[in-house]
Amino acid sequence: MSLLVVGLSHRSAPVSVLERASLNADAQLKLLQDTVAAEPAAEAAVLATCNRIELYADVDKFHAGVAELSTLLAQHSGVGLEELTPHLYVHYEDRAVHHLFSVACGLDSMVVGEGQILGQIKDSLARAQDLHTAGRLLNDLFQQALRVGKRAHSETGIDRAGQSLVTFGLEQLSAGADVQRWARGKKALVIGAGSMSSLAAATLARSGVAEIVVANRTFERAERLAQILSEGDDTDVLARAVPMDSVPVELTRADVAVSCTGATGLVLTADAVAAAVEGRTGAPAVEDTAVRETAVREAGETPLPGAGSAADENCPLDLSSVPSGFSVMGEAAVAGMDAATLEQHGAWAAGGTVVDRPRETGRPGPEADAELIGALAATATRVGRVPERRRPEPVAEVPRPEPVLFVLDLAMPRDVDAAVHRLAGARLVDIESLADASADAPMAADVDMVRRIVADEVAAFGAAQRAARITPTVVALRSMAAEVVAGEIARLEGRLPGLDDKHRAEITQTVKRVVDKLLHAPTVRVKQLAAEPGGAGYADALRTLFDLDQETVASVSRAGNSTTTEKNRGPA
Repeated sequence: MSLLVVGLSHRSAPVSVLERASLNADAQLKLLQDTVAAEPAAEAAVLATCNRIELYADVDKFHAGVAELSTLLAQHSGVGLEELTPHLYVHYEDRAVHHLFSVACGLDSMVVGEGQILGQIKDSLARAQDLHTAGRLLNDLFQQALRVGKRAHSETGIDRAGQSLVTFGLEQLSAGADVQRWARGKKALVIGAGSMSSLAAATLARSGVAEIVVANRTFERAERLAQILSEGDDTDVLARAVPMDSVPVELTRADVAVSCTGATGLVLTADAVAAAVEGRTGAPAVEDTAVRETAVREAGETPLPGAGSAADENCPLDLSSVPSGFSVMGEAAVAGMDAATLEQHGAWAAGGTVVDRPRETGRPGPEADAELIGALAATATRVGRVPERRRPEPVAEVPRPEPVLFVLDLAMPRDVDAAVHRLAGARLVDIESLADASADAPMAADVDMVRRIVADEVAAFGAAQRAARITPTVVALRSMAAEVVAGEIARLEGRLPGLDDKHRAEITQTVKRVVDKLLHAPTVRVKQLAAEPGGAGYADALRTLFDLDQETVASVSRAGNSTTTEKNRGPA
């Protein structure tokens, strides 16, 4: 059997695909059950977070395993296989181990070094253990991943390489200002009472907000979180709980809103946010484009008609290719056009007759050039100048009004309508904008140290697994040797019925010592050789040389898997 992982993350898929492919708790359980029921897989675990969905399995066939796991991910996510496949990645054996260890250390996170992933890996293992879909391989793998992640955080400064998603989101909301100074005295609304929402609430409390209101569909959970916040020793924040139907009212009072729920639909629509902004300012919340046009009109300027306006009717240009914000009436709109198009544009803009000249393929000859030059000269006579081939001049943008409501959406799929991005008076930071911002985040030097830790741990894990694969064979060999010793002692007793207990015990011990000494060097050496890359064949050689029963070896392996599963069922 071999380790295989098939998944998609913020590195391989756009947020829109991740959002649609997200799995709720019930879907994850069903995916695990269907995976172990499939022919190629013997074990399975699902790691599903806000920015990754990964299916781990112990498979006996690589290609069949990839096909089966990909199909199962598509079926349970609801995204078609053809659409999902281009975004999937596959890791096998040591590469799969390296991937999970990197994930556990925060190297593959949207914000490098964040530690929340360790809790998510722990939950993933617990879920697989509860469903009995995790055997020896996945138990060992996930337990070791947790240890590697903790080692990376304790032995290096990987925490300095990035911040938690919550902290990073608040930094983006504050537009680079000091978060504690920005948050001090603000009122916050936290929607949801799960682990991410609780972390957001605690972070806001430590940042100095004056009040936190917690809303959740289960009111008791909201009350519990509010009580924990109020009783915290390191903060003096006022916290209270409200039912979900109070969110619209609380939104008009809040300066900051954080949402992270498990809802499949929108929790905050653009209309709800617009109403909250209007409730705070007394003025309607409009889209930013409308604000810009209003400001231009108030300044006494007449904006140029945009592409597709009535002034552009019958224009010979392809309006879809015109840069946004420019009118085809101006020269800036035609910068970079070829000569034939310029001729048509010049005639049309001057109110003349459009020259219907078919496009020619290939380089035009001298005669064509002469005709075009003549036509451009005629255009220059009518218009007064030849249209210039120059870059579009920058359009002066009216500054966007300062936001009165800051919204942080940490949910996947999203809780907040993306249209809120366009509302004046509101600033929205969501998973997609966090991904864009974190792409340019500086990498700390500690990342290299963590990578070395991961490489060392992958090598050690691989050696341990390869050595473990030969252990059932060694155990079966020693069991066979013990049976041979017992059989020979029984024969001796038949031939020497008068043998007393003392001499019988001495003879038995002597024979056992001889057998142990004969087996010691070969079994130790074969374990060492099996731990090296390419050492899997030593188990087969041992079985062949000593004519070991394959079913005996398999039964030892199954017993070991059962013992390991029960031992690892406790907290990690």
